[in-house]
Amino acid sequence: MNLVSVKLKIPDGWNIIFGQSHFIKTVEDIHELLVTGSAGLKFGVAFSEASGDRLIRRSGNDAEAERVAVDNLKEIGAGHTFLVALKEGYPIYVLNAIKDCPEVCRIFCATANPMEVILAVTDQGRGVLGVVDGFPPVGVENDEQITWRKQFLRKIGYKS
Repeated sequence: MNLVSVKLKIPDGWNIIFGQSHFIKTVEDIHELLVTGSAGLKFGVAFSEASGDRLIRRSGNDAEAERVAVDNLKEIGAGHTFLVALKEGYPIYVLNAIKDCPEVCRIFCATANPMEVILAVTDQGRGVLGVVDGFPPVGVENDEQITWRKQFLRKIGYKS
């Protein structure tokens, strides 16, 4: 077995949701969840089959977002994984609905940060061990930063 790291290519200002699923129906179900989850959301979704034709299945309402989702899954190369590329919108709008999707086994991350997927490579194929999301912390917030955080969340409407 070998370990490899794949750096995802996430365009500036975009978000991705990366997870594991188990059935070809994943693409259509996640597409429907995204359409109904947030008005105006631009997205692409891709799913890597692990058996049968072993294709990357794809869908979306934005060609560029669909291409980003497919290209990243090609680089990862692990079966039964999916990736949602969000061009205009945030994971918080749709993440719980995706978690509740019957085909979804797990969510590895939802982020706009630089991200790496850590893979185990065997004779059979590739499996996701985990992800590196962003960078390590450089300190602990002080009282002024706590105040800023709380005001920011209220300013953008996430807290009242």
